[in-house]
Formats: sequence, structure tokens, C-alpha cells
Amino acid sequence: MTMEKVRVLVVEDSMTVRRRLCEVLAADPEIAVVGEAGDGKSAIEKCAELRPDVMTLDMILPVMSGLATTEYVMAHFPTPILVVSASFNRGEVFKTFDALAAGAVDVLEKPRGDEPDGAWEHTFVSTVKLVSRIKVITHLRARLGTMGRASTGEIAARSTPVNGFARAAAGGGQEARVVALGASTGGPGALVQVLRAVPKVFPLPVLMVLHIDEPFGASFADWLGGQTGRVVAYPRDGEPLGASAGRVVMAAPGSHLVVEGGRLRVTHGPERHSCRPSVDVLFESLAQEIGAATVACLLTGMGRDGAAGLLRIRQAGGRTVAQDETTSVVYGMPREAALLGAAEQVLPLGEIGRALTELAQRPDRRSP
Repeated sequence: MTMEKVRVLVVEDSMTVRRRLCEVLAADPEIAVVGEAGDGKSAIEKCAELRPDVMTLDMILPVMSGLATTEYVMAHFPTPILVVSASFNRGEVFKTFDALAAGAVDVLEKPRGDEPDGAWEHTFVSTVKLVSRIKVITHLRARLGTMGRASTGEIAARSTPVNGFARAAAGGGQEARVVALGASTGGPGALVQVLRAVPKVFPLPVLMVLHIDEPFGASFADWLGGQTGRVVAYPRDGEPLGASAGRVVMAAPGSHLVVEGGRLRVTHGPERHSCRPSVDVLFESLAQEIGAATVACLLTGMGRDGAAGLLRIRQAGGRTVAQDETTSVVYGMPREAALLGAAEQVLPLGEIGRALTELAQRPDRRSP
């Protein structure tokens, strides 16, 4: 029985680069390049006509940008998109994050020219195959032209002070000390939506792990801060956890983030689930160090990183949430958490920010 090939649409404005990408893909017997486009408008037309299994997409395009192309495709005929982008141009990197928030599945850095022979090509082909297997969801907000921009209501919600944190222990429960988030594929957009729903005046530190490659991860904190109106920073090894109150602290690419002795620690231990930083490593440290005073959430992502750690937090008395299948770009990590019984609540993305805020206010109240 002949296996069906992965059908790819290649979108790149440089003829030289486009030809090279097509040659690399066509050399693999499991891939068929079904179309090419040199601008965003043509990419949309060919995507609608050919309905490829995956589209590779440059960000800087004539006629329509890569971001505008992503928004239109994900709103009208969702297609797995692999962004192939340069990491040295800050403006292009930010547009790449915008595209990921608008529904693109993954990003791969363009070849720099100093890679070992065949290394980039192998990564490119394997990533295209992986992305092609992901069942993407429709991003309706893109139809309204509001992707990446907060509404007036959202701004007001996150500007409203939260009362009751100091009284959270009333009734016998333990006062929350930290909120922790873990995400992977589909994470940029999910994190934006969650953090926008958390009031801007928020007295707890928010610790975060996102699986993102190092060339792009270095700029992600700045982009996320701009999208959410929050202070987002990488940790300083040894700083007290309390010093991060009101901030979002993101694990730096290539390093684990843990809490130990009341301080943030940056470590370079072994990868967990082929990931460094690892959500499990952070969550397990919180279960041991903070225990019942932890509020944690596992968002969309491929694999199972974070599921065991979320279970440890729940077993320690902490409050735990996982994203549901319908709103996850990839229902991998949260699914594993749900199967383990690690999630006290399984919620759609639009409800998670509010739920985390409520749990942080009154962690002693248990859901039925």
C-alpha cells in the first residue's frame, strides 16, 4: 500500500531561497511540493485552491505580510503553518511571534550558513512532517481584525486591582504565594490570552515555562510584555521569589527554572522530555518548596512535559488547571495531565485567566 505524501505549499519571496526550500523538500520521498508563492496574496489563493497539508511561510512578503497571510488562512481555511524566519531581525522576530499567536504552529530559523552539512535540511524536513500532522483550529478573532490587540474591556479588566489576596487564608486555607504556567506548541497565543485576563495589579509572581528555540526565545519576553502590558523578564539566579511579585518570570531558553530555599534558581541540569527548560522541573520544585500555596496551569503543547509535575502540585495540596481539548492547538501536555488526574479543573482557554485569579484569591475553596 502506497503511503500518501505530505503535500506542502512553499511561500517565500526570494526566488533563490524558495528554490532551495523546494529542492530540500522534494528530495524526501514522503513529501510532495504542490505549490509555490512569492507573496501573501498568492499564498492565500493557492492555499484555498490546493488545501496543502502544511504551508511553510516567510514573514517578510510583498502585497500581504506573513502575519496577514497567517491571520486570513487560520480564520477561513485553517492550515498547519511552519514559519521559516530569520532570528537576527528584531522586527521580523516580533512578527513571527504575532503569527504564532494568530495560529501558526511552529517556527524554524532560516539557515545561517554555518550549520554542519545537511543539519538544517534534516531539521527542516522533519519539522515539516511533524507540523503537517497537527490538527489546527479556526482562529475566529482574525476575521474581526483584532488578533494581537486587546479590547477596551480586556484593558479595563487587567487594570482593575484585585482585592482579597491578603485574606485568602480566611476559612482555614493557605494563602497563595505563586502562580505557574507551562506551555509548548500553541503557547504564545495561549499565554497572551491568559495573562490579559489576569488583573494588571496582581501581587503574586507568575513563573512561566515555554518551549521555544533559543534564537527566538531571547526576544519572546519583550514581545509578551508588549502584548499583555505586564513586566515580563528572565530570572536572575538567586533572587528572592518575593522580589518577583507582580512580574512574569520566564525561564530562559536552554535553562531550567526552579524555586529553592525561597529563591529563583537557574540551572543547566539534564533535559526532561527532551526539553530545557522543562515544565516538570519547575512544577516539581514548586510542589516541594511551595506546596499548597501554588496555583499552576498546563496549557496547549505537544508531548507530556508538565503533566507529572502538575500532579505533584495537586498531591501537595496546590490548585491545578489544564486547558481543554477544543481550545488547545495541540492537546498533548494538558491531555496527559487530565489522564493522570493532575488537573483539578479542565477549562477552555478563555476561562483560564479568570479561574487562576480566583484560585489565587481564595485557594481554600475547592471545586466540587
